[in-house]
Amino acid sequence: MFDLLGITPQALYSQLLVGLINGSFYAVLSLGLAVIFGMLNIINFSHGAQYMMGAFLAWIGLTQVGGWIGDPEFQLSYWAALLVVPLLMGGFGMVIERCMLSRLYKLDHLYGLLLTFGLALIFEGLFRYFYGVSGQRYEIPEVFAGAIDLGFMALPKYRAWVIVASLTVCFATWYLIERTRLGAYLRAGTENPRLVQAFGVNVPLMITLTYGYGVALAAFAGVLAAPIFTVSPLMGADLIIVVFAVVVIGGMGSILGSIVTGLALGLIEGLTKVFYSEASAVVIFVIMVIVLLVRPAGLFGREK
Repeated sequence: MFDLLGITPQALYSQLLVGLINGSFYAVLSLGLAVIFGMLNIINFSHGAQYMMGAFLAWIGLTQVGGWIGDPEFQLSYWAALLVVPLLMGGFGMVIERCMLSRLYKLDHLYGLLLTFGLALIFEGLFRYFYGVSGQRYEIPEVFAGAIDLGFMALPKYRAWVIVASLTVCFATWYLIERTRLGAYLRAGTENPRLVQAFGVNVPLMITLTYGYGVALAAFAGVLAAPIFTVSPLMGADLIIVVFAVVVIGGMGSILGSIVTGLALGLIEGLTKVFYSEASAVVIFVIMVIVLLVRPAGLFGREK
């Protein structure tokens, strides 16, 4: 069948792999957006910039932090970056929420979108000023060098790790929010904050931590992406529109919808590149239009 279409099985498998990798990034990033919107009702337009900042902080830790501390030989390892960078960015997100976003909760949601859009432009502009737009390279960790021979194709070890790490974080987040007492407090706090606060729960702190966690997810995806894609100030801007489409298709605020839709759309995009490559750049948006016409709340969203 593939021969009749002029497609080799190896080409199909490789594009499916690329689609699964892209879908993993879509899932993690859209999950961060869904957590922030579902818990806080904030459309975080700076999410792509925060993803970019996570990748840049990993690269800075690898190439420049040694000079800053007076030890040119020192480098922040990939594993340290995978832990430290999301923590730093999560803390940075908490500062943004406390100092800026918390002042807008009583206003229309449009103000939050405009603020985060402005922050995205500021972050991207700063990194373009200091590092240019040509991009930087982050080396793949030695432990993930090479590929795994699957018989029908060679699977690069690092790309396999990206898929496993992304799925682990995604489903751990889903379990935390949907199956634990903390998640129940989070969901209840968004619907009736006064009632939850009456039970002794610090709702403002919970909101701050939630926004910080959403930003940390974006930074985590950035660290994962650094060895695969060129680390560039524009890498978030190129991706955030697609991720917003994923969130809309899955259902705004739906945790499971973001995960499943992100992975599925990555695979669909990969298949489209095989059978009709010209449509691969728009297939996700075509699906979004169809879903909005049929089910405006999204595939996993709740109709109001």
